[in-house]
Amino acid sequence: MPAPDPQAAGGGLRIDKWLWYARVTKSRSLAQKLISSRHVRLNSDKVVTPSKTVKVGDVLTIALDRRILVLKVAALGSRRGPFEEARKLYEDMSPPPPPKEEQPSHPALREAGAGRPTKRDRRKIDAWRGDN
Repeated sequence: MPAPDPQAAGGGLRIDKWLWYARVTKSRSLAQKLISSRHVRLNSDKVVTPSKTVKVGDVLTIALDRRILVLKVAALGSRRGPFEEARKLYEDMSPPPPPKEEQPSHPALREAGAGRPTKRDRRKIDAWRGDN
């Protein structure tokens, strides 16, 4: 007998499963670690346990390494499908990333002799010290 569809019952889904279904994390165990480390908020409340229930219409705020995701739950899902299917589970309300700063096209130039000694300089120092 197949498992009942959580959407049909009008209930919710565990938050770690939903993060995995929506392809926010690569595995459920990583989703559980993300939640346990308090990087996930559900409707502005910190989530401590991965068993917390998510419903359609909830807003999740997820602090990842270099960005913050704000996702509104549009559907619960019943499996971890392809990316196109996972994208239908949420509405992305994340702020745009900050603009990148212009990087110089050439590395910083330094004068000869400044900074760390070259291999030739190290050989001279070793010879002066008497190290072989």
